[in-house]
Amino acid sequence: MNKITFTLNGQRKTALLESPDTTVLQYLRASGWVGTKEGCAEGDCGACTVALMVQNEAGKAEYQAVNSCLMPLGALAGQEMITVEGVSPDADVHDVTSLHPVQQMMVETGGSQCGYCTPGFIMSMFAAYYRNGGGDASDRDVEGNLCRCTGYLPIRKALAELDAPTADDPFVHKLEQPSLTSQPTFSPTDTGFVYPTTLAEVFEVLEAQPDAVLIAGATDLGVDMNDGRLSAQTLISLEHVTELKALEVSEDAVTIGAGVTLSQLEHLHLFPALSTMISWFASRQIRNRATIGGNIATASPIGDLPPVLLAYDAIITIASKDGTRELALSDFFQGYRQTALEPGDIINQVRIPRQKIPKKKTANASTRLSQSYKVGKRGTDDISIVA
Repeated sequence: MNKITFTLNGQRKTALLESPDTTVLQYLRASGWVGTKEGCAEGDCGACTVALMVQNEAGKAEYQAVNSCLMPLGALAGQEMITVEGVSPDADVHDVTSLHPVQQMMVETGGSQCGYCTPGFIMSMFAAYYRNGGGDASDRDVEGNLCRCTGYLPIRKALAELDAPTADDPFVHKLEQPSLTSQPTFSPTDTGFVYPTTLAEVFEVLEAQPDAVLIAGATDLGVDMNDGRLSAQTLISLEHVTELKALEVSEDAVTIGAGVTLSQLEHLHLFPALSTMISWFASRQIRNRATIGGNIATASPIGDLPPVLLAYDAIITIASKDGTRELALSDFFQGYRQTALEPGDIINQVRIPRQKIPKKKTANASTRLSQSYKVGKRGTDDISIVA
């Protein structure tokens, strides 16, 4: 049985992983941190939103809003998390008269009625409040949070009227000096959650435990976990495999590690159609966890990225213990939820060729024009009917 350590609201915690499909939300509520709510349990409503301290694409610490209902507890190992109980400066003594600026603004604008969705809104706004020094929060930061009674105008007003954090804000200091939590040890024969740090170690586990399931952001598998459809005895966490995090830009192509998140890809402005589709991809909380490799490997017909990547003639690299091979994405999908992956295979990276625009137009020169479209029942935070 795995034992993990992490930081929760400034306190070091240790938890036993009694089952690999236990979610962070289930752990929180069972441990008395019941401010975090369960709504849909599918990542659609945002009631379960918490904030994780992560490294952004620039290598700096920042808070990111994530859905705790989709995050396996095992993925919390070595992480630092804040829930709605931890945002007040005096949260350790539960002084309800001392509010965080985000909470105070929600009070002043009347942004809460029944209050069930409010903790999730607070955590999404909390993460936005500290991003890039503050001052750039927008409606996009709460697109993954649904409210059924207050109405969005006072909530949007609260978000719009937030000032930047002050220099003496304790969370600003925390971002400048993040605490270090030990990473779990690795053993290829461990069950429950396994934490490899290299692809070679991933293949060790797959060889020792062929039925183990690979897991990265878990935004898709998390739904199966909540529905009781995930029966794997062992989950292989890919979050610490640095080889899957590479993002390289050359004159000929952009190579994206399978573990790169969609939030990181938002800052890649080389492929307009891809940028457009990512902007409509689920919600901020989902994009902070979902990976490009996971969106491809799940082979869902409603996946948002494959149509764009197919149009860009993307090529994927598949790795195994015997080496690597390349495959056009158009040849990767074999049918509904079926791919060209063999037992022991893993998507290593995705390469998107860059079109060379001729300096001088000739009779044979051509320029590819591309645009992506997504039709769904909602403007954001929805699956595709047509992409």
